Amino acid sequence: MNLNIRHAEAADCPRMLELITELAVYERAPEEVTVNLDHFIEAGFGANAVWKAFVAVADHTIIGFALYYTRYSTWKGCRLYLEDFIVTEDFRGKGVGKLLFEKVIEEAKTGNYNGMVWQVLDWNEPAINFYNKYKAHLESGWLNAALSTEQVKAF
Repeated sequence: MNLNIRHAEAADCPRMLELITELAVYERAPEEVTVNLDHFIEAGFGANAVWKAFVAVADHTIIGFALYYTRYSTWKGCRLYLEDFIVTEDFRGKGVGKLLFEKVIEEAKTGNYNGMVWQVLDWNEPAINFYNKYKAHLESGWLNAALSTEQVKAF
């Protein structure tokens, strides 16, 4: 396998959205993906871009990505937040995830972030086992909270 890890480009967004849908299906929430391609591209590559990503490319096909952004913690300062991290099913277990994850860790290191944070579903045993290899601290006791677009507009 000819594998290359590189920064994402706007032209990668359609394939990245396919992988986002694959991840949402795996996480049992495909209906939650409501972002459209134009918004996704603008958010990553527009004048006020909010995210960056690394893509894993094998033989000219994106097989995985790690999307991240800066999160500010009033307790810790700027931290790298890993929003989505996926390797398509056919390429799992082949070291692609390790290369992507370590690229993000390196970004956190060279970007002088005060650490790196992400979420993992409590039932996602393969992901938990992966993160345990890095001796990641998996917190308990926090609940995710959100307001939908409709709830914000109705306020």
